[in-house]
Amino acid sequence: MAKHAPRFLQIVNEAKKHVRECTIADVKQKMEHKETFELVDVREESEFAKGRIPGARHLGKGIIERDIEAAIPDLDAPIVLYCGGGYRSAIAAWTLGMMGYTNVISMDGGYRGWKEAELPIES
Repeated sequence: MAKHAPRFLQIVNEAKKHVRECTIADVKQKMEHKETFELVDVREESEFAKGRIPGARHLGKGIIERDIEAAIPDLDAPIVLYCGGGYRSAIAAWTLGMMGYTNVISMDGGYRGWKEAELPIES
């Protein structure tokens, strides 16, 4: 696992105080129960191209704040964000909350955890 810079981790830890998180098992269960929610991959485009959770749409961390309103205009829509491990998605969830989105969850463990659990991926 990558060693993250201390100031980045400070931001992540602050974000996690303000956002709801879920587990990989929670997202798998939502899918199995056919719950309606937006699954958004906030990783870089190159990461998304290599593989993703089935049904995920891509709104990278660098552009999500700019493009979210066109992609998901409903501020109350259930949204699950994920990244590589759960850090960037926590920051993105925090900023979407500041933008007025009320039902955003960050998936702890991210794509890496999803793959490690041997759950389906698409490329």
